[in-house]
Amino acid sequence: MPHDRKRLVVLGLDGLPLTLAKTLAASGRLPNLDRLLALDAASIEAELPELSPVNWTSFLTAAGPGTHGIFGFVGIDPASYRLGPVDASTIAAPTIMERATAAGLTAKMVNIPCAAPVRPLAGAIIAGFPETDLARAVYPPELAQNLKLAGYRIEADTTRGAADFDGLARGLRATLASRRAALEMLWAGGDFDLFMLVLTETDRLFHFFFPAVAHSEHQLHGPVLDLLADWDRLIGLVLDRYEALPGPKRFIALADHGFVELTTEFDLNVWLASKGLLKTQPGAADEYDARIVPHHTAAFALDPGRIYINIKERFARGVFHEHVAEKLANELRDELLTVTHEGKPVFAAIHLRGEIYSGRQVRRAPDVVCVPRQGISLTAKYNRTELTGHYGRFGCHSPFDALWCDSEAARPARTSDAGAVVAAYFNLPEPKEQAWISSAS
Repeated sequence: MPHDRKRLVVLGLDGLPLTLAKTLAASGRLPNLDRLLALDAASIEAELPELSPVNWTSFLTAAGPGTHGIFGFVGIDPASYRLGPVDASTIAAPTIMERATAAGLTAKMVNIPCAAPVRPLAGAIIAGFPETDLARAVYPPELAQNLKLAGYRIEADTTRGAADFDGLARGLRATLASRRAALEMLWAGGDFDLFMLVLTETDRLFHFFFPAVAHSEHQLHGPVLDLLADWDRLIGLVLDRYEALPGPKRFIALADHGFVELTTEFDLNVWLASKGLLKTQPGAADEYDARIVPHHTAAFALDPGRIYINIKERFARGVFHEHVAEKLANELRDELLTVTHEGKPVFAAIHLRGEIYSGRQVRRAPDVVCVPRQGISLTAKYNRTELTGHYGRFGCHSPFDALWCDSEAARPARTSDAGAVVAAYFNLPEPKEQAWISSAS
């Protein structure tokens, strides 16, 4: 194993809040999580909205959404008003892996969320959720064949959710085994400068069983800790491998957002419709079947808290010009801040896009970004009629308290700043923005 290269190992722990991590480590059941927290544990904030595609992309580009252009899992076609998935082909900024390749460095990346379709790089990459096709998720292609033969699973089946803990646990153990197999494949020989592994099992578990994780008296607390013990052993393997590396090295662990127990879901599209601002045709086939009636719609929302105003400069059948939209955005903010649920405010903050985003992709940003009070999950479905309710989930994202550990004790504020820590460690040149935009278009 070469002794003269400077290495960085990054462990992603999707959705893991620092506060909960400390509680779990204190249980004595997760000794490797305890080892991890000894690496100067702190917290960072998520970029908004507090979703995985927004924040893992912010980390991997060392830039905010206003620069990389990813604002959620789903986007809307400005001509047809149809919703569709957003993937890595629309990222408008170079990733750390691409910058490392340009600098002559080798990166090995395992289970990177929202990274497909993958691009060639010096090293190897396995993209994660929401991709399902190994051919789009893996580079180089021969690695995809090896993973397929090994039975590699990108994602556990979560369709039964909270109704089937045993089924979810089996699926999560299978994905943990897949991550371990990929780690063994790609670590061998130590021919890398950057190694990154993301474990998404915590996010999946917390969405459906957060109360069981957080409360020791819960009937499933023991089985949940048994599952997390398998997760903990993989953390230990990564730490052991890192500690055995020769030469200069650094270890970073981070979460992309925090997590809290769910109080209720609050649907922004139901609220907008109740105010006469959103008109849809009946008969939506599912939550993503928007059926927006453009000429009768002033504003609509996309998950989780993104409100878009139907402006002529942006949408084919817009009803407002931008100067009118600015006035409406301010009015929406004022009114949303008065909304309550069970006597408490629903929203902690309402931001206009120019207040929180900067960069060449701000034009693609939502006009209004809503931050809920802790415990409230904002949704924007197109097949719901109830403003609030529970729909099978018991934990929700939080933009606060995301885990951060660093063997060199840096203190980034947000996920994008955390990516900048990685870029600075390797002295990666700042990307030439105009050249990147030309080559990516």
